[in-house]
Amino acid sequence: MSQLLYRLGIFAARRAWAVILVWLAILGVAVGAAATAGGTFTTAMTIEGVPAQKTIDKLAASFPDASRGVGQVIFHTANGKPFTEAEKAAITRALNTVGSMNAVSEAIDPFDAQRALNDQRDELNQAPDDIAAAQAKIDKGRADVADGRAKLADGLTEITANVKKLVAAEKDLKAGEATLLANESNLLGFQAHLSAGIAELEGYGDAAPADQLAALRAQLAEVEAGLQQVAAGKAEITAGRDEIARGWWLIESGRRDIAAGTAELDAAEVSLNEGQAELDEQAAKLAPAQSLIAAATEFRLVSADGATAIGTVLFETPITEVETADRTWVADALTKLDGASDNPNIRVEVSQDLLRSLDSLLGVGEIVGLVVAAVTLFVMLGTLIGAGLPVLAALIGVGISAAITFALSAVFEFTSTTPILGVMLGLAVGIDYALFILNRHRRQLKTGMTVRDSIALANGTSGNSVVFAGLTVMIALAALNLTGIGFLGVMGTMGAMAIVFSVLIAITLTPALLSRIGTRVLSRKERSVLSASGSNSTASEVSTKSVFATRRPWITVVATILILGIASIPFGSIRLGLPDGSSEPIESAGYQSYKLTEEAFGEGVNGALIVVVDAPEAVSEESEVDFQATIANAIMSVDNVQAAIPSGFSDDRTSMVFRVIPNEGPNAVSTATVVTDLRALDAQLADSVDAHIEVTGIAAVNIDVSKKLGEALPLYLLTVIGLSLVLMVLVFRSIAVPIVASLGFLLTVFATLGATVAVFQWGWLGQLFDIHDPAPILSFLPTILIGILFGLAMDYQLFLASGMREAYVHGKTAKESINFGIHLSRAVVVAAAIIMISVFGGFIFSHTTMIRPVGFGLAIGVLIDAFIVRLLLVPATLTLLGNAAWWIPKWLDRILPDVDVEGAKLEGKLAN
Repeated sequence: MSQLLYRLGIFAARRAWAVILVWLAILGVAVGAAATAGGTFTTAMTIEGVPAQKTIDKLAASFPDASRGVGQVIFHTANGKPFTEAEKAAITRALNTVGSMNAVSEAIDPFDAQRALNDQRDELNQAPDDIAAAQAKIDKGRADVADGRAKLADGLTEITANVKKLVAAEKDLKAGEATLLANESNLLGFQAHLSAGIAELEGYGDAAPADQLAALRAQLAEVEAGLQQVAAGKAEITAGRDEIARGWWLIESGRRDIAAGTAELDAAEVSLNEGQAELDEQAAKLAPAQSLIAAATEFRLVSADGATAIGTVLFETPITEVETADRTWVADALTKLDGASDNPNIRVEVSQDLLRSLDSLLGVGEIVGLVVAAVTLFVMLGTLIGAGLPVLAALIGVGISAAITFALSAVFEFTSTTPILGVMLGLAVGIDYALFILNRHRRQLKTGMTVRDSIALANGTSGNSVVFAGLTVMIALAALNLTGIGFLGVMGTMGAMAIVFSVLIAITLTPALLSRIGTRVLSRKERSVLSASGSNSTASEVSTKSVFATRRPWITVVATILILGIASIPFGSIRLGLPDGSSEPIESAGYQSYKLTEEAFGEGVNGALIVVVDAPEAVSEESEVDFQATIANAIMSVDNVQAAIPSGFSDDRTSMVFRVIPNEGPNAVSTATVVTDLRALDAQLADSVDAHIEVTGIAAVNIDVSKKLGEALPLYLLTVIGLSLVLMVLVFRSIAVPIVASLGFLLTVFATLGATVAVFQWGWLGQLFDIHDPAPILSFLPTILIGILFGLAMDYQLFLASGMREAYVHGKTAKESINFGIHLSRAVVVAAAIIMISVFGGFIFSHTTMIRPVGFGLAIGVLIDAFIVRLLLVPATLTLLGNAAWWIPKWLDRILPDVDVEGAKLEGKLAN
């Protein structure tokens, strides 16, 4: 490899312009492809196979309406007073305009929606009073019926008594009539007898006995008086019969009235029963409807004070598939209202979903990092041309890899962090790799070597180290595919591609540029010394003077481990998640929108969850309210749930969606618990209504992504550690050195993650790093940090320990070899580390929030690994081990290939 790179260096030096033009042509083609491909980047961190993603995929297939992209716009008044009717009308017109565009399915007017919601709530709130009033009427009707029946019963009782009286009267009348008839018969007989006696006496004429005749006549008068009495009695009997007949008529009339009254009361009772049944049905329907309203009581689209409103834009496709131009058009159309001349009181803040885009790869912070790197190079090299060469080479490599990433985004789905990560790595590694070759070239020039010979040798020696170092970084990044996490594997692959171009440019374009620069890569003073003496004999001398780590190894080991251990403490409380609007810069619309929503509607509105319920069969329209109420009651039984709002059924009515608002934001511990508890409802609902529940949304994705990454992290870490051991055993032909280096790497990882947790999760030094709202650590950060830091740590280990090994092999003592290796490579390692820290540190203040913790972690990781682990802990530990540090079993030494990373054989061959 070293000889191949040597010849490549000669070719690049001789055909410098051709090489330069080829790389510029490659850059032009890549940029042209990126400009015409029309690719887009997604902000969604999806992992296939996790529950939340399965739910999203299922919704997209079976319930397209539920998977439509959603963008929110917050309208509020500048004076804090409720919206006027004119302001409401202006907002409605703007939303109607947005709703008419092809990419938008619907734009929901918050005022109309809130009004309809309030009317529905008022109606349902009034319903119990209406039902109570109706029930009171029914109860009064029942009381009236009962009273009527009681009166009818009294009448019937009276009729019965009267019947008895009439029967008795009829009986008495019949008895009296019989007596009267008997008396009449007796009187008539006696009358006839008396009449006959009188007639007989009168027949005697004057001879009739007067007294006897008078007596008979007196008796006859009495009989006739008796007959008159009998006649009067008969008249009374007849009158009695008439009275009794009238009594029977009255009784029959009363019975008819009672029958009619009973029928009327029966009809009234039937009517009351029907009314009661209808009322009961309404009450039965009211209960679930009230449950739904109760579950949505805290849900609002217009704040209680009337000064803030949420406008919702529903797109035709998922938000990740909405063209950036469409999202931008929607945002622009609505933000035109902000402080408009006709309605200056209206303020508009657009949500994160509508704003996320990749407008640029470099911001102010990143450019400042580049400037610091350039200044470091100038201080180290003493020449502007020399300092500018590594930066130029890195920028060309980054330009090519970033353009290719943009072009490929038209074919593959990339997250928005993918190109930024490539830029970050490409800049840092590209500058360092060019610097390694440049530094070797400068050292050789100062010994009197010609420019072309020096370029070729630097390319064959340091270039060989660059290739090997680059391979370690590429392997570590490509190994991210082993995690089984798609977006992380893609990030690793694209990052590895950036490293590939950094290496290729370092071993081709750098020699070509060095050839065109010539000796101007040296400072004027260095060129003067070289011209005066023909060489600088001290340029190749390397000191073996003891450094602090080898003079005080025990103090160094204890102190560094103590420092790293303390720095690792926060790692024990790490929480993983994804950034939300609260992580955006304070002045950004995304942050303002997030905070306005939180203040006006509660934290949980920013972390709404989507709950999908699957029924065993289609839910009928008659039973849908009951079904929804059952689900809503179950959801509201979960702690820290603020509201549950049904969002409709699928076309086949076997699935329905609820929007669930937790009490706290998407990254709160309680919200994560809500997701877990909601999923635990599945068994309960399966038993009660034979339904199954699934949960997705920001918090659910956070949980699932974090869990998946947590499961993949140990395997990845073991893979990386195993790879580091194999590589270092191969390079350093030692057992102890790889073990010490790997343990040092583990300390770097723990300390780096501990520092990251302290700053981004705990909020330490928050003002310095613009951390205004501490939040969980980016879910994929630990994995990506391990991969990148491993490659960089192996770079530093390679450049430091390879010199140590060469010195030990050539007869120096173990301690002298360590000092030799440090003095040989310390300057370039320190410069390279400062450059990386500067480049990575610039991304701490990136305009892209998600990349900030990555930049911080890499910057602090390089700082810890280079200055504490590689320059202090490892040398001190190797000093304590002495000769044992370089021991290797002879059988293993024989079978290991000689990789000759530093190109020692090439140097020996050229020397001969």
